[in-house]
Amino acid sequence: MMVCGVGWFSDYNGGMELNSNIDRPASDLPAPDLPVIDLPAISMRVRRAAARLCLLHGWAPVHEVPLPNGRRADILALAADGRLHCIEVKSGPRDYLTDHKWPEYLDYADALYFAVDSTFPRTLLPDAAGWIVSHGLEAEIVRDAPVQTLAPARRRAMTLRLARLAAMRLAVLDDPANAVAVRAALLVE
Repeated sequence: MMVCGVGWFSDYNGGMELNSNIDRPASDLPAPDLPVIDLPAISMRVRRAAARLCLLHGWAPVHEVPLPNGRRADILALAADGRLHCIEVKSGPRDYLTDHKWPEYLDYADALYFAVDSTFPRTLLPDAAGWIVSHGLEAEIVRDAPVQTLAPARRRAMTLRLARLAAMRLAVLDDPANAVAVRAALLVE
């Protein structure tokens, strides 16, 4: 992209500046002084804080859990009483507003939470879920999730799925050379 001609353009602070960058590649222009938002880093920090919170509550968190409907839960945590808590991590408003899959997680957990950082506008979050808010690497449950009790057969199937996934991941950590064979076996399953 080339910047051609002389004219006026709006700067990022709302003022106007003379554009004297005649026929210069856009890559040569000075970068605007905008804050850098690293969404993957935010997501990772929120996920880690939510997992730490799970452990403090005595829940066993497992990350990236494939669900029977083809979706994947960011965190599925098994509580000591057998309840399953699904935690959907959101890096920001755009992440939440463009992802309409979260109602499909409700059939596979007793409670659904959204985990967000402290700058997330909570007015966007639905009443059908609880809220976990992270502050750095710590988090707190700001609003409890509505509880919907899973049917016993669904709970058993999900608990077995979670236990097998966690055990297989531990086995791969113990024997990384066997990881390819394990992945192939999981694809067949």
